[in-house]
Amino acid sequence: MKVTDYFKDKPGDTLISFEVLPPLKGGTMQSIFKVLDPLMEFKPPFIDVTYHREEYVYQKNTNGYYEKTSIRKRPGTVGICAAIMHRYGVDAVPHLICGGFTREDTENALIDLNFLNINNVLALRGDARRFDGRFIPEEGGHSYAVDLVKQISEMNSGKYLDSNIANGAQTNFCIGIAGYPEKHFEAPNLQTDLRYTKDKIDAGADYIVTQMFFDNQNFFDYVKACREQGIDVPIVPGLKPLTKKYQLQSLPRMFYVNMPEELVKEVQKVKTAEGAKELGIEWCIEQSRQLKEFGVPCLHYYTMGDTDTIKRIAKAVF
Repeated sequence: MKVTDYFKDKPGDTLISFEVLPPLKGGTMQSIFKVLDPLMEFKPPFIDVTYHREEYVYQKNTNGYYEKTSIRKRPGTVGICAAIMHRYGVDAVPHLICGGFTREDTENALIDLNFLNINNVLALRGDARRFDGRFIPEEGGHSYAVDLVKQISEMNSGKYLDSNIANGAQTNFCIGIAGYPEKHFEAPNLQTDLRYTKDKIDAGADYIVTQMFFDNQNFFDYVKACREQGIDVPIVPGLKPLTKKYQLQSLPRMFYVNMPEELVKEVQKVKTAEGAKELGIEWCIEQSRQLKEFGVPCLHYYTMGDTDTIKRIAKAVF
């Protein structure tokens, strides 16, 4: 079932969904089940599974010199999606990125997903590799998420890369994209970022999931700006609770988000790690309640493997 169909089936209701990371290479599916098993009581209609591009690391060779080596630390997104659907009977939403994929790689991945009856994807450009400094696409791949959305939409129309394929099977993917209430860090301003978002909607994207944010007013303003831009698809807020004091600095640095002054002052006052975590959880609970009252179609929580925290928040809100 498509993500957007869940929203249509329960208009006015706020659903709940979660995002999980594949385990590090060498891990097992049990780590995913350990995260999700306690959260299934909230009946999420879908679960997102992230995809991670290969990374560069420096490894010492037998001569004592360091070599730049490419490795993929978190493989297995498609297999995890299939396992989630089999175990829980809920839809899985694999992230599909531009980085590390040629157009043909993308087409083959979509064919595999279609054969597995996975008909939802979140189309992203993806981050730059470590040490690259900027995003560098795969040779023969997409540079921008809008081009990835276009390719998925074309497959939905039965159009494949091989022009000799006539009357190709039409896929039926529901396409999600990312949104940035505080703008993408590479965009010169929010209006430009919104134009790029509108281009992706016009190319066939069906809904938006936002980057995390800690000030709901930023989300409310973002929704208003989207509607004024003619973006009328569902907009799902993505949430992550602050759980450690040092995240006051690390989250803005890693995700280019602002921390509200009220939250910063309160966290800085506390003397213990537990106190900082409690403040972060309460802040996220209040955020969630306000967003639910606003009428968002779904609250999407970035679990980051922290089941207990997310479960506490979900219990308080749903």
